[in-house]
Amino acid sequence: MMFRIDPTATEPLFSQLVTQVHLAIAQGALQVGERLPAARDLAESLQLNVHTVLHAYQALRDEGVIELRRGRGAVVTGRAGADHSALLAAIEAVVREARALHLTPQATAALLKEAFSA
Repeated sequence: MMFRIDPTATEPLFSQLVTQVHLAIAQGALQVGERLPAARDLAESLQLNVHTVLHAYQALRDEGVIELRRGRGAVVTGRAGADHSALLAAIEAVVREARALHLTPQATAALLKEAFSA
């Protein structure tokens, strides 16, 4: 699994990692019971401080997405195993419509964020 972090983005690094884990789960790249990389290994591969990765893992734990198990590391929970197919289909429909209207991905994301906040 490949996580991507943008050090120049305004979103905090730990939050970007949380988002990447959610995305991997929604797309089926991470399955229930699967282990995330060890915090040290992931920090090294992304060139992050290990505390940044641990912060992300703790946030995911607090959301119930992963369990932190001594000796086993971070494991995706059953709560994360919801069926995302309807959501993914709706997103595909939004993308098709946004393209037809010649909206940029940034404008489309801004509209989605606004709708989500309402």
